[in-house]
Amino acid sequence: MTSKSKARSSEKDRYAHIKPLPDPPKKLDGMQESRYIFNARFIIERHFRHRSDLLVNGYGYLCRNTRDRTDWTVPDCIVTFGVDPGAIEHRNGYVIDEVGKPPDFVLEVASESTARNDYTRKRDIYASLGVGEYWRFDNTGGQLHDRPIAGDLLVDGEFRPVQMQTDSAGVIRGHSPLLGLDLCWDSGRLRFFDPARQEFLLDQNETADRAESAEEEVRQLREELRQLRGE
Repeated sequence: MTSKSKARSSEKDRYAHIKPLPDPPKKLDGMQESRYIFNARFIIERHFRHRSDLLVNGYGYLCRNTRDRTDWTVPDCIVTFGVDPGAIEHRNGYVIDEVGKPPDFVLEVASESTARNDYTRKRDIYASLGVGEYWRFDNTGGQLHDRPIAGDLLVDGEFRPVQMQTDSAGVIRGHSPLLGLDLCWDSGRLRFFDPARQEFLLDQNETADRAESAEEEVRQLREELRQLRGE
């Protein structure tokens, strides 16, 4: 048995006692919305890849408990620190009473079928569940949501809007204290800016392009070295 197979077997045994929640109904997000959601998860997970206690997900239900289904919802992206991500993923959902804390961060991406719920009913639900930060992104610039990008911080049990700024290039941004990053609406793109490094974080395509560029540079250097050696 390979080391990877042993690790999978060990994880399966570790969470064998966990009974999975049912799969949520299939969401009606279009291809564009799914792309933004996937990129957001990729960027956040990569930025905090040194943390083993981090959950970045959004495929299952979020609820307070399994008895009362009135507040069950399916966020596009959940971020939580200080948890066992494997246990939550094997549960196939985030049950707050079992995890011991609500999600630290939730992101919803606008789609025609769910947009209005994102900034009305879901906002109220996430506040009642104790979600620390709630963010919303609308690639259309506010045609679906009430604004292009918006964030709320939970203060004394109520959401308080994050102050947003628009720069000369039309980039709208607000700061997430939890992530230590700025969430930005940039010409219809959802981007994450690191104020400490003064740079945007790379998404999946940009990361792949950077890796390909680095590989090509290494290939050229090796070729130059062979030529210098007269090979």
